[in-house]
Amino acid sequence: MPRASRNRTTELRIAIDTGGTFTDCVWHDGARLRMLKVFSTPDDPSRAIIEAIQKICGADIPVRDLILLHGTTVGTNTLLQRKGARVAFVTTKGFEDTIEIGRQARPKLYDFFFDRIEPLVPRQLRFGVRERVSSDAEILQAPSNLDELTQAIRNEHPDSIALSLLFSFANPQNEEQVAEALKPLGVPVSVSHQLLPEFREYERASTVVVNAYLQPVMARYLHNLVRSMERARPRATSSRIFVMQSSGGITSLDVASREPVRTVLSGPAGGVVGAAAMAKLSGFPRIIGFDMGGTSTDVCLVDGQAHATNEAEVAGFPVHVPMLDIHTVGAGGGSIARFDAAGALRVGPESAGADPGPICYGRGEQPTVTDANLLLGRLRPEAFLGGDFTLDLPRTERIVRDWLKQRHSKLTAKQFAEGVIRVVNSTMEKAIRVVSIEKGYDPRDFALVAFGGAGGLHACELAASLSIPTVIVPSMPGALSAYGILVSDIVKDYSRTVLLKCGGKDGAPLFWESKLQKEFRALERAAKSDFTQEGWKGTVELARTADLRYRGQGFELNVPFTSKMIQAFHSEHKRRYGYSSPERDVEIVTIRLRALSRGVVLPSRGEGIANQKGKSGVIARESLQPGRTYRGPAV
Repeated sequence: MPRASRNRTTELRIAIDTGGTFTDCVWHDGARLRMLKVFSTPDDPSRAIIEAIQKICGADIPVRDLILLHGTTVGTNTLLQRKGARVAFVTTKGFEDTIEIGRQARPKLYDFFFDRIEPLVPRQLRFGVRERVSSDAEILQAPSNLDELTQAIRNEHPDSIALSLLFSFANPQNEEQVAEALKPLGVPVSVSHQLLPEFREYERASTVVVNAYLQPVMARYLHNLVRSMERARPRATSSRIFVMQSSGGITSLDVASREPVRTVLSGPAGGVVGAAAMAKLSGFPRIIGFDMGGTSTDVCLVDGQAHATNEAEVAGFPVHVPMLDIHTVGAGGGSIARFDAAGALRVGPESAGADPGPICYGRGEQPTVTDANLLLGRLRPEAFLGGDFTLDLPRTERIVRDWLKQRHSKLTAKQFAEGVIRVVNSTMEKAIRVVSIEKGYDPRDFALVAFGGAGGLHACELAASLSIPTVIVPSMPGALSAYGILVSDIVKDYSRTVLLKCGGKDGAPLFWESKLQKEFRALERAAKSDFTQEGWKGTVELARTADLRYRGQGFELNVPFTSKMIQAFHSEHKRRYGYSSPERDVEIVTIRLRALSRGVVLPSRGEGIANQKGKSGVIARESLQPGRTYRGPAV
């Protein structure tokens, strides 16, 4: 088992991405990138992390500074399983039911029996404050029932509090006063003007509630992880943990504990960063990322750089913090195949996960996509995970045949496996269309970057169906998300709603530019202060953007903040929706600032802890050399 050099007493950076089936690890040993995959431990993800750290480092190797860069699914799983904190929701009196009323949009328009998702806060834990701020930031009524409010909340014994008052983004004075009154309760308080100083009260309230719902769970998980790391690495002078954000950058442990809503898509975000970095080294700046893991498939589009969205939805709840624009479907290597009531073959979204896993892992009893690939000869039983794990082909063949007989199917095991692959490919093709064609992009202009444990098995068929001309399978595709986390920048995002009308059909700056310059300078001061307080070193790069819309529209498009941004908005509107209206007035809705400090630059080539051994007709990838020829046919 290769380990870090015994003479090493310097910094060791390990990136770990916790997935539903495997926990992926990537680190740099001073000479090249290394990779390790271990089975995830869903009941306690930290157990797999500690196991990986011990395998990588060993117990007898002194390390001055052990740095863990972590992509976590704790936030996502907590929301999906509804196992978060008991939250009290505090808002302006009369708006207590905002989080339940929502936007009255029906996800399934013609389904009369559709049940809305229950809000995270029940009615008895919603509290109103007699206060009011006008839309133009005037204090109309100061908070007046704070003692009564505090006692009422204390009687309910919440684990955390979500505070979101009407128009607090315009003037936070009332919200600050209420937050101060709630401090004696001794529970964490998520405050809307600190987390999301933007308009749209429902989306802002939902985001703050989600943050409060996750905060105690994430804080507890990260605290336990820190303690476990200290026990696992007693000879390390120090150990530090940083967490991947959904926006594509890492942040400190304190910020992740305080604002866990920013981490709900941290693993997939690492995949986007890693795919973009690898493809750029190969000369492909425009890519469609295709990350097929054990439980789900994540797809994204990168046009020169990865773009973030501020209008995401996670587990049915609006979450309006910056996230990389990723579309996820329940199709992965562990997705379970079944026949529905009409006899049609279905695959997913249910997954066998890591326990019991696919049939070929030795414990599962239901056929999965991985089993189908094994039956079709696309997987080598003796070379799975670099030879560390052997797939049970005879067991798979026997159980699948018995499973088909029980369902009175006339399909052979091979025919069934081919059908499973066609069905799951169809699901993933639709996902790629969502991030490309439905957003005005032609997939023929992009390269498909396939990664994840199962991505390379399906990439060519998907590329052919969408006429994508190039497929890239990067080095260490099964751990590309972890690689992306390792090379990610330190990122902080700031925003503020301003709602300014701006004319000027030629895009020339008018009166609004000086006002916005003042607002941006305030955000930049906050960014530099946060970087300094958290001890980050290095140059901080600042990127200004703004959300614009035609007057009367309900949604915005984000463009760079320049003197030509109105022209840029018209062009982007035409690309996205097929038309533009230069004669219409334009509104600047929200300004945004991204502050980042560049991450480490590492080589793209690497190897696993255990390498595949080539045999006749099958050549291990790491043995391939540029310019060398091989006698075929070969894999």
